[in-house]
Amino acid sequence: MKAVTLVGVGCLWLLTTSCAVNSVTSRGPADEVASQTVITSEFGWGIKPRLPAPAPQTLPKVKPAKAMGWPQGRSPTPAEGFKVAPFAAGLDHPRWLFVLPNGDVLVAESDAPDKGAAQGGIMGWIAKQVMRYAGSGLPSANRITLLRDVDGDGVADVKVPFIENLNSPFGMALHEDVLLVANTDAVLAFDYVEGSTRIDTPGRQVLALPAQAPNSHWTKNLLLDAESNRLFVAVGSNSNIGELGAEQEVGRAAIWAVDLKTFDAEIYARGLRNPVGMALHPKTGVLWTAVNERDQLGDDLVPDYLAEVVQGDDYGWPTQYWGVLRDPRVPADWSEGPSSGNDLAVMRRPQDGARKPSIRIPAYALGAHTASLGLAFYANEAMPAFQSGAIIGQHGSWNREPKSGYQVIFVPFDQSGQPVGAPLPILTGFLDDKGRAMGRPVGVVVDQNGGILVADDVGGVVWRVSPSSRIPVNTLAP
Repeated sequence: MKAVTLVGVGCLWLLTTSCAVNSVTSRGPADEVASQTVITSEFGWGIKPRLPAPAPQTLPKVKPAKAMGWPQGRSPTPAEGFKVAPFAAGLDHPRWLFVLPNGDVLVAESDAPDKGAAQGGIMGWIAKQVMRYAGSGLPSANRITLLRDVDGDGVADVKVPFIENLNSPFGMALHEDVLLVANTDAVLAFDYVEGSTRIDTPGRQVLALPAQAPNSHWTKNLLLDAESNRLFVAVGSNSNIGELGAEQEVGRAAIWAVDLKTFDAEIYARGLRNPVGMALHPKTGVLWTAVNERDQLGDDLVPDYLAEVVQGDDYGWPTQYWGVLRDPRVPADWSEGPSSGNDLAVMRRPQDGARKPSIRIPAYALGAHTASLGLAFYANEAMPAFQSGAIIGQHGSWNREPKSGYQVIFVPFDQSGQPVGAPLPILTGFLDDKGRAMGRPVGVVVDQNGGILVADDVGGVVWRVSPSSRIPVNTLAP
């Protein structure tokens, strides 16, 4: 295999037309970061995206952004009318965020579990090298840290380990006085007392999760649906297009619904290659998810997407993409493996058998290979321009040139609770002019004061976006 190479300037996109942005901090030398950025492709964005013909690749194009961290005095660039500042720094690969009822913020400091020799072969070698180059694949901190802004100035005054000795933790949810945490292989329950700054009691396992080797998509996310007394669990696939065999994908590429009384689980929706961010729309109460699509069909296929999800939905992975298009690499009769009688057998049964005759088309394309992970709906009066729309953290591509993602974007929603119009920038400037990653955004949440918090794993920072002293009238207008 050819050695990993980096070619050209790493780019971000903002709008279909160029859009200037400014930062509350000084820009620094002009050659460090472009003041304007543009969409890197005419394909794969919006409600009705243009999609090119598939161009299957035997080996993926390997074009990651080298992780370097933030130089002194540098920060991402906010959209005009907004400012950004560190809410907390000095974190160890912060990936996901959760806001507690008292305003405390939990951050999962986490990385992929040690796979040992489980992921072998050329693809395993590629994955390992890419992860290390891009700032991941390091020993996981395996902890959740608590951040508390005591004086309300938008900066955490308290930063303490909250739960330690976890196993690649990611999603978090609070149900009454129980904090639920998704390790890569199980959901754990911890007794929680509001205002506490540490939990030392070991968690009790309430649900096993698929984690069989190679556990390719290791993150498992959680979302509480309090009205229905259920927990949604997002579980990504174990491969790119099911190439490891159907048995490896049982219970995966799906969102589960879990009864919070019994912790019985069933498949709520399927055919979602890697659903990560999940959120309930503040007006409709409907579940939405941000999905990472498949690789090795070309620079502009297949776009990541926002999906509205109702029970029984099938989004087509791995045989189909964008609802009606066949992946030429996958047999048409591909189906998940049968139940095998282990801990997941009760959950597996609804996933067996033939696919639904109709595959659902995603609601909104987010660009190919952007690694759209974080998702939060904005429901606070502090920044009216974002009201009821989706905030999305795009971690950034590793197999595309020019690079895509590496930004936080806003997708407007209409009064009926559907996405509309062009995506808009919130935070950009995560790449320097050499295409190196100073930071990479992952999880996003809205804090109790209406600020947008962004977990930056490469930078080791949680950023906070808030209004500047004056917001132009037309800022973020679709």
